[in-house]
Amino acid sequence: MEQPLKLTTEQQRIDRFQRQVKSMGFRFFLLKKLPMAWLAGLRVKHLSMERCETTIPFKWLNQNPFRSTYFAVLSMAGEFASGLPALMITRSHSVKISLLVVDLQATFSKKVTGKVTFVFDEVPALAQTIQDAVESKEGRTYQATSIGYNTEGEEVARFAVTWSFKAKS
Repeated sequence: MEQPLKLTTEQQRIDRFQRQVKSMGFRFFLLKKLPMAWLAGLRVKHLSMERCETTIPFKWLNQNPFRSTYFAVLSMAGEFASGLPALMITRSHSVKISLLVVDLQATFSKKVTGKVTFVFDEVPALAQTIQDAVESKEGRTYQATSIGYNTEGEEVARFAVTWSFKAKS
């Protein structure tokens, strides 16, 4: 007896991606694909179709000569807060979609000497931009803003990452 063809929907692929991010396997993914993120201690606190939160600790490896977190470490965590949802959404589509950072703007408003949580809460708008790129078969860009907060809830950094998306033919 022939097994029925099992179709995977976009939502099923998103659910699977979210489960993978929560697993120990994700740390191995970071080690293999983004070793600096793994070494720096980057973690995913929350990932959904509404928002993504990433954290980065203050530790010896992440510091600059001024005893605060090096700006490149903050940039990595800020970019990842919008990059992970972008990756989740592009992988949920049945067509292959290229994604690329084409611009990055940053504002640092306070010295960082502790753990920082970056929040990206524009996932629905990001998803719509990706859907537009798929439907139009043309490149689309989206400027994603992620905001970093210290443990006291004060804004310490803000990143505007411009992503480019294009469905591959």
